[in-house]
Amino acid sequence: MRKVFHLFIVLFVTTQLFAQTTPSRDQRMQWWRDARFGMFIHWGDYAVPGGVYNGQQVGRGGEWIMNRAKIPVATYQQYARQFNPTKYDADTWVKAAKDAGMKYIVITAKHHDGFAMFKSNASKWNIVDATPYGKDVLKPLAAACKKYGLKLGFYYSQAQDWNNPGGAAARKIATEGWPNPDSTRIDAYTLEHSGHWDPAQTTASMSDYIDKVAVPQVKELLTNYGEVAVLWWDTPTNMTDEYAEKLQAVLALQPNIITNDRLKRPNFPGDYKTPEQKIPTAAELDGRDWETCMTMNGTWGYKSYDHKWKSTETLIRNLVDIASKDGNYLLNVGPDATGAFPEGSLTALKGIGQWMKVNGEAIYGTQGSPLPPLPWGRCTQKKKDNSTTLYLHIFDWPANGKLHVPGIKEKVRNARLLAGGQTLSTSAGADELIIDLPAQAPDKITTVVAVSL
Repeated sequence: MRKVFHLFIVLFVTTQLFAQTTPSRDQRMQWWRDARFGMFIHWGDYAVPGGVYNGQQVGRGGEWIMNRAKIPVATYQQYARQFNPTKYDADTWVKAAKDAGMKYIVITAKHHDGFAMFKSNASKWNIVDATPYGKDVLKPLAAACKKYGLKLGFYYSQAQDWNNPGGAAARKIATEGWPNPDSTRIDAYTLEHSGHWDPAQTTASMSDYIDKVAVPQVKELLTNYGEVAVLWWDTPTNMTDEYAEKLQAVLALQPNIITNDRLKRPNFPGDYKTPEQKIPTAAELDGRDWETCMTMNGTWGYKSYDHKWKSTETLIRNLVDIASKDGNYLLNVGPDATGAFPEGSLTALKGIGQWMKVNGEAIYGTQGSPLPPLPWGRCTQKKKDNSTTLYLHIFDWPANGKLHVPGIKEKVRNARLLAGGQTLSTSAGADELIIDLPAQAPDKITTVVAVSL
């Protein structure tokens, strides 16, 4: 009886100490909520074919080319022998993200093709052992992120793995026709599992894959690269709660880590939701933290023929719209097989960075809009003590120079342009504030007016 009582005391004290030293969810999420803007990087040996197989462009080719074209394992592995990204420079990548105003990076440590972008003892199918390049690309990226003050996260395909035996394989998922495919619909399609096309994929069970590849590789990622801020799971094809629990347990290696909602629904919701290629409407939001991931063109992984780049205006206004709804924007770059960012990505990043240097105050550390819908733009806000600053993002400049802002009854201390700092005159209307603007917008994409209440 005395031994049982002693064991109870030890367990109680251990539990209390763990509770005191483990950061709360709000503490873990604070940097992410302040950041608002991050870079997604989809990079792997699929950059070698660049969306083309046997001379044919493969729909949704990119990182899905092996699945879409049903490329045999032995054939697909030949691409790794051609993968030699000698132009890869982690310092250049991270500086490009920082200059664009991004605060964190999430890179595909392993996508669905099972190819690890790091040295792994759990599978020879990795960039060190299977390519002429022969070097781990995540270590220099971690060092560069530390140098420039960006948080680093890893995307990991925990269930789908088309090369390591036992991994799941989703059937073809037809997303090209979806105007805005979101993660819920993608899950509905990936539940049509057992999509293997090569006997080499099924020489082991999924339990074997989880125990011998997925869990050990996640341990490697959370042990060998310093602080890891995010674990971005994708997708839960064939996942069970038992498998998810094994992967979830490994997260204890990084007490401050946050995760998304794609490990296994519904019992493993993670810390935030992940709408894909879509910005939710206000009516679709449920109060949970969320992050929209989106491509700059039409693809995640590099495709040589995809040149349909979104305009800088669209990308900036997307960021503003997302921040005005209390969300984060994870904007994707798909480097080519040499390790270079496509020119279209660099152009967009430079344009966003120029805007953020002037207006970043209206994005970082802000909360969503407290105002009713605004016909001319969006609003973000910051609260401190008994004061509030509203940031009015003006998309459509009023021709008469009068900006009508509904829902403001508080006393205005000051109104100013972020671009140049010019003080603006204001007057009170019926349940609205009227701001006198210059004849011309300082920034045609989005001009921001800061109003202190």
